[in-house]
Amino acid sequence: MSLPNQCVLLGDIGATNARFALLDSGSLGPVENFEVAKYRRFTDVLEGFLGESAGSRGARLHHAFLAVAGPVNGGRTKLTNTSWVIDTCELRNDFDLQVEMVNDFVALAYSLPWLSTKDLLQIGGGDPDISAPMAAVGPGSGLGVACLIPNSNKSVVLASEGGHATLAGACEREDRILAYLRDRFGHASAERVISGPGLENIFQAIAVIDGHGKPAASATEITVSALEGKCQRAREALDLFCAFFGSFAGNVALTFGARGGVYIGGGISPRILNFMSQSDFRKRFESKGRFRDYLTTIPAYVIMHPAATLIGLKSLLGS
Repeated sequence: MSLPNQCVLLGDIGATNARFALLDSGSLGPVENFEVAKYRRFTDVLEGFLGESAGSRGARLHHAFLAVAGPVNGGRTKLTNTSWVIDTCELRNDFDLQVEMVNDFVALAYSLPWLSTKDLLQIGGGDPDISAPMAAVGPGSGLGVACLIPNSNKSVVLASEGGHATLAGACEREDRILAYLRDRFGHASAERVISGPGLENIFQAIAVIDGHGKPAASATEITVSALEGKCQRAREALDLFCAFFGSFAGNVALTFGARGGVYIGGGISPRILNFMSQSDFRKRFESKGRFRDYLTTIPAYVIMHPAATLIGLKSLLGS
């Protein structure tokens, strides 16, 4: 899609939030946020945005470019962690919109060369090799993974469903947590631990292993209790979350040879940045035996820009 002089609707569609902005003649307008849980279907939230926002500005929209939290197949996607289905044929018929979709972490990866130092906070490592691959990884409602391979003519992004790869433990405590999750879900993927629902899974697994039943607590409640020192179990759960995440991010760096850096997106990491910086995240990132020295040089960054995915879409449009 290349529409440099037209008004295009950009959307970052996740399981928790849907964000929209208008790209008009190369300029990105204000970002508007909608809570996914308040809408039964994607078309409901789109109708709300078009009626309240684009329509009131007099924009005549015929094109949309969406980053979606799920695999895209033939112009259709079922979002991984919500019931929403997005179908480009339906959107063309109902809204007269020509729509293209990419995975949200593909779009995030395309944003990486456009982010400045003020958009990033570094956790360990040295300076990035700007000629080397750059990995995007991040926990939110799910766990996304992608990799950008720089090129002087046109960079390429490798899409991935790496968040659903099998997760390994690094100690007996972690092994027991993963065994509990295998019994519960049939497969202990990285996303079952390194995500908002994953933090809830860790918290419950700890309680069951320690013989305290199956307490119900949301990821937000667990995080607040851990950060405020109100609950030792919540603190352990968040500690383990960061440790597991460090191991996984290090694996991603090794898999892609991401000497250009590992860039952490998603909604969780910015909210626990200080805790994460002091946790075992970086230690576990580097703890790869004979390849410790290789990983020690690779920087990890938390992406602080709230609209990085939309910047990636803008980049893909050549604006």
